[in-house]
Amino acid sequence: MKTAIISSDSSEKHFTGDGHPEQPKRVLSIKNKLKKRKDIVWEQPKIVPEDILVMTHSRDYIDNLKNSFPQSGIKFLDGDTVVSPGSKKAVFDAAGSTIKAIDGIEKNKFKNAFCLARPPGHHAEKNKAMGFCCLSNAGIATNYLISKYKYKRIACVDFDVHWGNGNYDVMRNNKNALYISTHQYPFYPGGGTDKDKGDFNNSLNIPLPAGTNSDQYLNAFDRVLDRLVEYKPDFLIFSAGFDAHKDDPLAQFELSSKDFYEITKRTLNATNRFTQGKVVSILEGGYDLNALAESANEHVNALIEF
Repeated sequence: MKTAIISSDSSEKHFTGDGHPEQPKRVLSIKNKLKKRKDIVWEQPKIVPEDILVMTHSRDYIDNLKNSFPQSGIKFLDGDTVVSPGSKKAVFDAAGSTIKAIDGIEKNKFKNAFCLARPPGHHAEKNKAMGFCCLSNAGIATNYLISKYKYKRIACVDFDVHWGNGNYDVMRNNKNALYISTHQYPFYPGGGTDKDKGDFNNSLNIPLPAGTNSDQYLNAFDRVLDRLVEYKPDFLIFSAGFDAHKDDPLAQFELSSKDFYEITKRTLNATNRFTQGKVVSILEGGYDLNALAESANEHVNALIEF
């Protein structure tokens, strides 16, 4: 079986205004890098069941979000989270890409999947949009796995350079989920320290200083692998942000594109005996277009090899 890329043209119609770093060209740059590959299949998102949305976010938040998209122009949901008329479909397609990914894996239509969608999701809390994010796509995937397929031990590994406060918020009280994040600290959005352990000791944060290079990062990443082996997940989710790249304009890590292959490969090597290769990866950050495309391609290379 092949690796699936779950994507929709709606991602390209989520306009955020001139100069905004979370722009349609992010998805297009990755699509252009992947489009000639013969070892992947392309799939469209599905609709997220309403009960999964309100299992992840509050009912009031979901209702308010659905009514927040403008008929014209752009609208700020917070200081940097911008939506426009095409954003509603993009937001719900991004979440729906995880549903298609999970169903396809469970039905043996493909072996694993990369959700190539925007906006990202790991900053969206139960009751709040922030940091370019409207829905916790990883949180939605986690709850769908639990609700429909009865998974008990889901691990989410978030290697975006920013702490995924939203992922943490929607998973912290979930006894069937482990959330792990490596991130620059101190940095946006704040938090992500040893104090943020989750209600069931189900969160591991590895804050690292600005200037962290490849060797330093990969050495620290051993702690992620150790925790995963201890946890023995039966399904793996990546919150795959590529803004730890040395060329990214929004952070100060010094990773190379090839490092994202290593991160992915090492994680899969550590978990494959528990997950049987069941992996869904979800695009988060990454704002230098060339670095983003190269890094995502390396990530997909590792997914394909398994």
